[in-house]
Amino acid sequence: MAWAALWQWLSPPGGSKASASQTPPSSCPICGGILHLLDCLDLNRACEDMKGKVLPACGIPIAYYLCEDCGHCHAPEMAGWSKQRFAEAVYNLDYARVDPDYVQVRPLANATLIAALLDQAGVSLSHLDYGGGSGLLSARLRELGRQSSTLDPYLDDGDGLPVDAQFDLVTAFEVFEHVPDVSALVADLARYTRAEGVVLFSTLLNDGQVLPGHRLDWWYAAPRNGHITLFSAQSLGRALARGGFTLTSLNAGLHLAWKSRPAWLTPALLAQIKNSW
Repeated sequence: MAWAALWQWLSPPGGSKASASQTPPSSCPICGGILHLLDCLDLNRACEDMKGKVLPACGIPIAYYLCEDCGHCHAPEMAGWSKQRFAEAVYNLDYARVDPDYVQVRPLANATLIAALLDQAGVSLSHLDYGGGSGLLSARLRELGRQSSTLDPYLDDGDGLPVDAQFDLVTAFEVFEHVPDVSALVADLARYTRAEGVVLFSTLLNDGQVLPGHRLDWWYAAPRNGHITLFSAQSLGRALARGGFTLTSLNAGLHLAWKSRPAWLTPALLAQIKNSW
């Protein structure tokens, strides 16, 4: 099937049609494997659509590709957008409509859980909230008397942190699926996490949800939310291994990564983390 015809075939009924001038990426950014065009979604598709359509279709097509080797799924065109383009099309004044919990509900709830984790660790731990947006999670932890800093590479370059800053615990809640450059993400995490530190993060794995030859109807595949990188268990493990990390998934959405597992991360604390989220 010709490239232009394939794009037209993938366009949902009544939806947008992709431009035949767009060319496919050469290889998977995680493993270098062969990519196949999986589906084309309207830019305004959002996670909240599972509860009822939030925004009308805008007619801008976003193509998602699937790696036949590691199962990684991503939207390379959006990955190439500038910060300004993201600000205009995704992270704008309407963003709270497609992710209403991001402003306060999620960061405050996570701050409560992190505070409990820091208390149960039995030692004094420094904390960085990576991709922390407005910094509300860290601000709440400091109000509770904990050591916490925040960094969001979309908003700043870490200028407020010492050049050699490293932390015992780095959190990244709902960050991985947003990143356009996975290698840069892993490099940052490796930079800011101590040798015996831990990264605690959330992102849903696509295993069983994203399948070759099927439409991409998984609710988490939402370009309007900025969900452009959908990891499989294999692609997530491979990506983190580049930074020297070992991945441990507690469930399909909550994960830990470390270079050398610290003594404070006991089986009892692991169980607490798993049962808290």
